[in-house]
Amino acid sequence: MALGFFNRLKAGLSRSTQKLSDGITGAFTRRKLDDAALEELEETLIAADLGTEVAARVIAAFRRTRFGREVTDEEVKTALAGEIAEILAPVARPLEIDPAHKPFVVLVVGVNGTGKTTTIGKLAQHYAEAGLRPMLVAGDTFRAAAVEQLQIWGQRTSAPVIAGAANADAAGLAFEALTRAAAEGADVVLIDTAGRLHNKSVLMEELRKIIRVIRKHDPSAPHATLLVLDATTGQNAIQQVRVFKEMVDITGLIVTKLDGSARGGIVVALAEAFGLPVHAVGVGEQAADLRPFDAEDYARGLVGT
Repeated sequence: MALGFFNRLKAGLSRSTQKLSDGITGAFTRRKLDDAALEELEETLIAADLGTEVAARVIAAFRRTRFGREVTDEEVKTALAGEIAEILAPVARPLEIDPAHKPFVVLVVGVNGTGKTTTIGKLAQHYAEAGLRPMLVAGDTFRAAAVEQLQIWGQRTSAPVIAGAANADAAGLAFEALTRAAAEGADVVLIDTAGRLHNKSVLMEELRKIIRVIRKHDPSAPHATLLVLDATTGQNAIQQVRVFKEMVDITGLIVTKLDGSARGGIVVALAEAFGLPVHAVGVGEQAADLRPFDAEDYARGLVGT
């Protein structure tokens, strides 16, 4: 990961880092790692949104390797960063666009407000810069703002945007997009979707219909189904993964808005709970602020080492 982005990631995670770091420094100026110290550390980890499973796993490792020893806060932070990196390493996998599928179809899902539409625009810009031809589908037809936003990204990236009238059938738009993508030689089709969770059964039916229609064009599509999560929701993100996994076959996660959150630990909790690939993380509004997820950089940035 480029140093520039690591610095932005570190700055973005600063609120999360402070929460975690203050707790560790407060508990470990120089003291013996006994039961009381481990209990304090566990509470600090849970408060930092790492979740109870991760906290228990880290405490078990500390008990095994350092129990009864005198430790400093810096030693604890370094060891903690190592434990977190180990949890994150298996899920840090970039999204690979397989050229055998042309177009490569990416369905993007998530509740409203997570940054789905902006994420699609940023991905389109990355692909365009890599020499690929993206096409965008404004499948969240209930929100005029989402359609307008995609059209702006389309202009920036010279990518065609398939949009319909307000409340148009999203599955119909997806079908139109794939027909055009095949005719125009697009490499990647990025499909935005609605995220109205208050009526789960309607949303579930809409997403399944989009997938059925896509498969009439290409039985292997969608080739990736990405769930976009907002880091500021903390533990709610766990529930969102559960809900969307019931609806569609989620193949990977993108976590946004880490720069506005003191809950960066949620990425670690998600890795432990689901083991789904975390393809990218976002720390700002610009396309350059969404980058492939790096386990070691994230662990160091989160703990502040």
